[in-house]
Amino acid sequence: MTTTPDGRPVPPPHADERAMLESWLDFHRATLALKCAGLNDDQARLDTVSPSRMTLLGLVQHMAEVERKWFQRVLTGQDVPRVFEDSGPDGFTLVRDRGIDEALEAWRAEIARGRELSADASLDDAGVLSEQDAAYLGDRGVSLRWIMVHMIEEYARHNGHADLIRERIDGVTGS
Repeated sequence: MTTTPDGRPVPPPHADERAMLESWLDFHRATLALKCAGLNDDQARLDTVSPSRMTLLGLVQHMAEVERKWFQRVLTGQDVPRVFEDSGPDGFTLVRDRGIDEALEAWRAEIARGRELSADASLDDAGVLSEQDAAYLGDRGVSLRWIMVHMIEEYARHNGHADLIRERIDGVTGS
């Protein structure tokens, strides 16, 4: 596998659809981890892009919630609690005793569980959305293909946020 100079996996230029989707998702997951690398808890808690209160710690918590929602609740219909019950409905709220290492560990566990649950599924296999989510989409069913594209989009958007936050923390930039 080819990697970028900073160690992220480079998606292959030619691959089947499943491999392409999985590799881009892995690239974006690695990008979020990279944006958090080398930070202490105080730095990970900084909201540096005013007026937003978004932090890198909050982003990691949020993405753990997103991973659980789409792979466990939607794709496989599991009735599982939120990853961080004390971090608001979207996972962004920080709590005093949770640091970046704990959040990253939980996030990585959610990624591993999502990979496990989707490994044998077809891209055409469908999960069931909540009524609230279905109202936006106009359908209660959503394919694994749709979930994976959505996850890539979700990570790409938040990685842009993470890049700005990290640059304001210590000047570190990059794609």
